[in-house]
Amino acid sequence: MDPTFIRTVTLLREQVPDFNRYPFNLPVVRELDGLELHPRVTFFAGENGSGKSTLLEAIATAAGFNPEGGTRSFNFSTRSSESELHRFLRLIRGYRRPRTGFFLRAESYFNVGTVLEQMPDILQDAYGGVSPHEQSHGESFLMLVRNRFWANGLYILDEPEAALSPQHQLTLLRHIDDLARRKSSQLLIATHSPILLAYPDSRIYWLSKQGLAPIAYEDTEHYRLTRDFLLHRERYLRELMANHDED
Repeated sequence: MDPTFIRTVTLLREQVPDFNRYPFNLPVVRELDGLELHPRVTFFAGENGSGKSTLLEAIATAAGFNPEGGTRSFNFSTRSSESELHRFLRLIRGYRRPRTGFFLRAESYFNVGTVLEQMPDILQDAYGGVSPHEQSHGESFLMLVRNRFWANGLYILDEPEAALSPQHQLTLLRHIDDLARRKSSQLLIATHSPILLAYPDSRIYWLSKQGLAPIAYEDTEHYRLTRDFLLHRERYLRELMANHDED
């Protein structure tokens, strides 16, 4: 069964008011036309400031999620900071509709946890009965995935590795595989993690000053730099310290 819920993301370019102002001046937006998503897992990778979170937030909001995170039924705002990009996106959907979903933002998950504490019945039934505030950040992330990420869901994750150790990133990778292959779910993930990016049944988009383009795992800067550092740690450290002394 084709798990695709969102096939393509299209920018309504003729409706954009001004490509010289944020967020439309970001290269990833300025060069965006039709973005084809993988039916199972799509990754967005790139340097800080490349627009990963802005694009992911806009897709999530256009799909009906609360900009600060949570399910479609969450409707709270602690500080409205989302861009207007979602108003200019068209989501081309598949024939199936997700039965559930979640927008996980590392930077605002604290706010989601606070809202959950005000809904004890939902917290008990769907989130393991333990407030995210009563666990470490990483433990609460994995608890959420284990207890609330169900089958036939659309899951949008913004830097989920932020609170996870390498070992827990491997655990998350196993959950991603379970959701994508066995539970007919679709995931969109913005990440810096070479561990998560290694998931094989996926498409990786690299965001740069030239816009956005598909890329092979081994060609990502995250993979190449991590691999090179681990293989040549002494050289990297020697050059870094020498440059620091010169400064």
